[in-house]
Amino acid sequence: MRRWLVVVLAGALATGLPAPASAAAGSCRVEVPGAEKSVSVCLADLTTTGTRATGHTVEADWAGLTSAGLPVPGAVPGVQVDGYFPDTSTANTNNGWNHDAQFVLRLPARWNGGLVVSGSPGVRRQYANDRAIGDQVLAEGYAFAATDKGNTGAAFFDDGVRPGDALAEWNTRVTQLTVAARAAATRHYGRPVTRTLAAGLSNGGYLVRWQLENRPGLYDGGVDWEGTLWRADGPNLLTFLPPALRAYPAYAAGSPAAHQSILDAGFAPGSEFLWDYHYRVYWDLTQRIYREELDPSFDGPLAAGVPFCASGTPSCDADYAYSSRPPSVARAVERISLTGRIGKPLLTLHGTLDTLLPITRDSDVYDRMIAAAGRGDLHRYYRVEGGNHVDGLADAYPDRLRPLGPCFRTAFDALAGWLRGVRPPASATIPRPADATPADLARTCSLG
Repeated sequence: MRRWLVVVLAGALATGLPAPASAAAGSCRVEVPGAEKSVSVCLADLTTTGTRATGHTVEADWAGLTSAGLPVPGAVPGVQVDGYFPDTSTANTNNGWNHDAQFVLRLPARWNGGLVVSGSPGVRRQYANDRAIGDQVLAEGYAFAATDKGNTGAAFFDDGVRPGDALAEWNTRVTQLTVAARAAATRHYGRPVTRTLAAGLSNGGYLVRWQLENRPGLYDGGVDWEGTLWRADGPNLLTFLPPALRAYPAYAAGSPAAHQSILDAGFAPGSEFLWDYHYRVYWDLTQRIYREELDPSFDGPLAAGVPFCASGTPSCDADYAYSSRPPSVARAVERISLTGRIGKPLLTLHGTLDTLLPITRDSDVYDRMIAAAGRGDLHRYYRVEGGNHVDGLADAYPDRLRPLGPCFRTAFDALAGWLRGVRPPASATIPRPADATPADLARTCSLG
């Protein structure tokens, strides 16, 4: 590892990067307060074009999250810091460290004074947002920090002691990285961070919501890209996935009643062409691993139940009934629940054909929660017709789906404008332009 770092440092230093504005920023060495380990290096390009070539990202972390046509920015020189905070779990094998609570911090040479912080979607690792979020914000001059959330992989539920511990750690790790990244950037550039934004998709969007509700003093605003909704009294993943799992085999065999059951669970009419893929890839696994984290007693000594079990099988997650579980389960969910009481401006994006987190059981509900909490003036909500949960599927169905990546880019710039006093477009359902080609939709998205 030491030999590899020497080679990389030598190569990066030979690129002749433009000198940053201050002496402090001229160094390739960056200290991250609280980190147990950190390795910093000057790079000629911090975007995925450059980091993929030099080995400073892990493409598997972000595979499938963006469409192939999402525009690629030009080179952004600067400093990258990879490291980890103290932690006892070891699922994250990135960088050969076998250590969780890993993070990446990128500091562009041409800095606009801002910082964007993100937690990974799903149970992916710290580089998962590099293509979807990092490329854009770095090209605009922001520093970018991302965390693996403190535990990763399908067995993330092994971390922690009490039900809900692993998920609660996600919020703590985002807060920890935000504080540390602000301090590191201030020291590196020789001037304080002027704007801190939170951004994330899926579980990362949930983290944006939670941070703006619970730690608003750390941030100026955020963009929530189809964040996961957790509510102790529902809806949540554990209320709408089991009925879909239970009905799907009969639906696949042609049952109209089973078809209606899946629609009744919240999945959108017109999304049927996506059900088989989501049943095989997302619904079953997601239900089992999150249920194991929040309600491990349901299947006794089993770890995350029985994959693809038929209804009636003992301990089958297709038969899981959240409302009839012991009160301790709702208490575990309560630890990570959202309230809608955001304290800073938030823009939310969600696709109408999201087939993992149905929009009527997620962001539609969260928008109402924000209004009920009296915070509606801080929120803009854009329902994107034809949007799905992961943009990679838009490449497989270009005539039926549209990617949300370009909409995120528009929303991010709208948030920056909002903070400068330019109000963003009103909340709305964004129609798919009738004359737009798939190539057009991969590049642009108007919010109204």
